[in-house]
Amino acid sequence: MRPARTAGVRGVRAALLVLIAAVLVTGCGGQLAGGSQGAGGPDDKGSTVRSGATGQAPASASGTPATPTTPTTPPTPATPSTPPAPPVPPVPPGQTSSPDPKLPPPRVSMDIAHAVEGGGRAVNITIDDGPDPTWTPKVLKILRDNGVRATFCMIGPQAAAHPGLVRRVVADGHRLCDHTVTHNTSMDHRSKPYQKDQILAAAEQITRASGGVEPVYYRAPGGAFTPYSRQIAASAGMRPLGWNVDSKDYEEPGVGAILHVVRHELDNGPTLLFHDGGGDRSQTAAALRKLLPWLRHHGYGFGFPVR
Repeated sequence: MRPARTAGVRGVRAALLVLIAAVLVTGCGGQLAGGSQGAGGPDDKGSTVRSGATGQAPASASGTPATPTTPTTPPTPATPSTPPAPPVPPVPPGQTSSPDPKLPPPRVSMDIAHAVEGGGRAVNITIDDGPDPTWTPKVLKILRDNGVRATFCMIGPQAAAHPGLVRRVVADGHRLCDHTVTHNTSMDHRSKPYQKDQILAAAEQITRASGGVEPVYYRAPGGAFTPYSRQIAASAGMRPLGWNVDSKDYEEPGVGAILHVVRHELDNGPTLLFHDGGGDRSQTAAALRKLLPWLRHHGYGFGFPVR
């Protein structure tokens, strides 16, 4: 009976060995799976926790990752458009006045001119309020006899009434200046349309009377300039023209008084004011006959105002 017991024991042992072997195999497999998880750890891309941390979309029921939803940015409110500023007119070289951008830009400086072209020891002879059929020819002869060229500031209707005189002025090499239509010395208190008409209408009358030669200066009656009138004149190519020495010849104070004023005020500047229209200008003519040689004798030349 002993061998049978031994066989039973052997069978039990064999069963235990098989069971142990199965446990060992199962344990190794579990350790390998755990090792695989440990290698990836919480950073494994298959982890749902980590996928949320990296912004990876969770898988859908079908296993395909869901498309991430991009937050919608609210539209930026439209900024109301600001109308563009009017362009700044070009400024002629040396001009200190600021042109109005709403007006035509100046073609020449709109600063009031006083200086003489080329500088130096020279004066500008300017003659106002003509042309006059009596006095303009006399003044022209005196200027010619002394080799002097001057600037004639003409009233528009006077130029229109005496085109032959205007052309003689041009033919003798003198320059033309616009002195308005009505010689209103309170122009600076009148409306802008009035000022514009006074300037541009006179310029047209003078140009037509001269045969196409345009005035290159504008002198406001009595010096009644405004920034507006200066820019209107400059936009038409006419430099505003002032004066430094007023001879007061229109007051008819006598030849000696006219000479005295001019000689004693020459230090004020080079632009001298006389008249060939608006009344009896015999004293003006007589004063010029004496003054022009005196000026040349004292080293003065003669020129035109700056433009």
